[in-house]
Amino acid sequence: MCGPSGAGKSTFARRLEGEGMVRLSFDVEMWRRGLSMVPLPPEVRAEIETGLRARLLELVAAGTDVVLDFSFWSRRMRDDYRKLLEPTGVVPETIYLATDRETVLRRMRARRGDHSDDFVLTEDLVAQYFDHFEPPTPDEGPITVIR
Repeated sequence: MCGPSGAGKSTFARRLEGEGMVRLSFDVEMWRRGLSMVPLPPEVRAEIETGLRARLLELVAAGTDVVLDFSFWSRRMRDDYRKLLEPTGVVPETIYLATDRETVLRRMRARRGDHSDDFVLTEDLVAQYFDHFEPPTPDEGPITVIR
């Protein structure tokens, strides 16, 4: 999955999960740990990511289809995960939810913090995330764009 907060990634990822994929999510892991402050301290984020990366490699080795419910906001992060998966022979598909800014802001305003996919963020932080998001490009590999 790829898109800024509020783009609809988790909704789409849960659908894929219902079709048999295993969903890995920073937000779910944060919720399990009782964390709700965003952005995370770098050391906590690194610890969570290390665990998710290890779980991803375990699942791929077992032949399991996985959906990464992350924002993948930067080309660098997307490239990093492609390199991680390269030795396994897996070529990941990027599903980019190209959601407009106003829709993202409206969805985020409606959040109440009731579950792991409902973290409340300030409007300024949501706008910052949206404005710094680096949309994926076709040269990155297989991509599906959903508008």
